[in-house]
Amino acid sequence: MKETWDSERDPLAALRDGDPEPFEAFVVSATPAFLAFFGRLGASRAEAEDLVQEVFLKLFRTAPSYTQRGRFAAYAFRVARNGWIDRVRKRGAEAEGLGMPVASGGADEGRTSAIERAPATGTEEPGSGLARREEAARLRAALARLPEHHRLVFELGVLQEMPYESIADTLEIPVGTVKSRMFHAVRKLRAALGEDVA
Repeated sequence: MKETWDSERDPLAALRDGDPEPFEAFVVSATPAFLAFFGRLGASRAEAEDLVQEVFLKLFRTAPSYTQRGRFAAYAFRVARNGWIDRVRKRGAEAEGLGMPVASGGADEGRTSAIERAPATGTEEPGSGLARREEAARLRAALARLPEHHRLVFELGVLQEMPYESIADTLEIPVGTVKSRMFHAVRKLRAALGEDVA
């Protein structure tokens, strides 16, 4: 899915060269993916929206000096990941300054996932919507318990559908490390959810 960001002209290279249309199209198509990315990392809806705006603003500001290296999707997700890390550090520093414990997770309350919102078909049994929501909640909880380095690889590879090479570029780690982290993430999710996890 994210590979479509790389299929046309690089949005930042186009913006640098005076053509804003590819970047504008990227902003429209990428917004839902980045919102989901930050939401699964633990951001509230409002915080995710702020982070997405920060990502686009950072990308926009780098356009004049941008030099294309590798895939644009990997670069864009690296900017998003760095934005998330900065936000978590800032949140931790603020909490420590106030003498408060640093909270983690719990940002999914009051939100529904795409799985939960999927329309019911005429062949579903009564109560299947509830079962789907419960299963989605179990998955979210299991993902939240993964170490961040495993959760990021799982998020990018499975939920954002990025190939391992792009994940390696995004996280600035070797492809072998991506494969290892994915293996451990899936193993931990299976242990948490049961062997019936696809």
